[in-house]
Amino acid sequence: MTSKEMVKIAYNAIDDKKGMDISIIDISEISVLADYFIIAGGSNINQIKAIADNVVEQLGKEDVHPKSIEGYNNANWILMDYKDIVVHVFNQDDRLFYDLERIWRDGKTVNINEL
Repeated sequence: MTSKEMVKIAYNAIDDKKGMDISIIDISEISVLADYFIIAGGSNINQIKAIADNVVEQLGKEDVHPKSIEGYNNANWILMDYKDIVVHVFNQDDRLFYDLERIWRDGKTVNINEL
């Protein structure tokens, strides 16, 4: 499965659980960490966990499993590392504080319809 296909599945899984302000950043030309970052927000712990669970479930249906998941218990910032893509799901305060979109501004912001 290509990283673009993984991004589409993860994006739809986030959108299905009403994830807020979903951003896709192509970092393939500026980092060896991954090809894409997906950054989204949730309004409360239950929604943030539901978003993460749905991403794991939907990618799991395609036999794609995370290398690691960090932050699930606190659910302020859940990071799901799928090697080629990294999914970040934040609460609103932590998303503003860490501002990954600014940190990774050298990457290319991608619209889901471009993939």
